Amino acid sequence: MTPPQTEEANAPLPPHKTIYVETERVCCDGGGELGHPRVYYDLDENGEAHCFYCCAHFIRKT
Repeated sequence: MTPPQTEEANAPLPPHKTIYVETERVCCDGGGELGHPRVYYDLDENGEAHCFYCCAHFIRKT
């Protein structure tokens, strides 16, 4: 039996932050005191990367 969902479970996700970069490799630590472990991403063929911890969206400047 599945427990009933709460309002919190149905709350919308916070907006993602978009960060424009000039490099092909980016680093994300979530920023601030309540960040997350430092992770590195290579931009994909579209010039984008997403942080799987905080959902930051990195986009290469054109």
